[in-house]
Amino acid sequence: MKFRFALTAAATVALAACGSTEDASTEAEADTVEIAADEALADIDEQPVEDPAANVDETAPTREDMSPSEEAQIQEAGDNAADTAAAAMDAMAEDTGN
Repeated sequence: MKFRFALTAAATVALAACGSTEDASTEAEADTVEIAADEALADIDEQPVEDPAANVDETAPTREDMSPSEEAQIQEAGDNAADTAAAAMDAMAEDTGN
């Protein structure tokens, strides 16, 4: 019994010694993070441009290539995902209401 108490006390003291007064949110404040990014981008004059072909997958089947049953399966999967999302939102609303 004394051994358990001593072990618990030692673990408590060891964990307390590991703590510090530094807060992680202090290190990630906007003024400490964004300044470095502003300095890194200071020499860049060009603006980003949109590439319309960036997300085009030439190997993806088109609607013409799909059978009606494949389209129905895709539609059902989308409906199930929407139902699940709606149920999750309802559950969150109930949880925050309590």
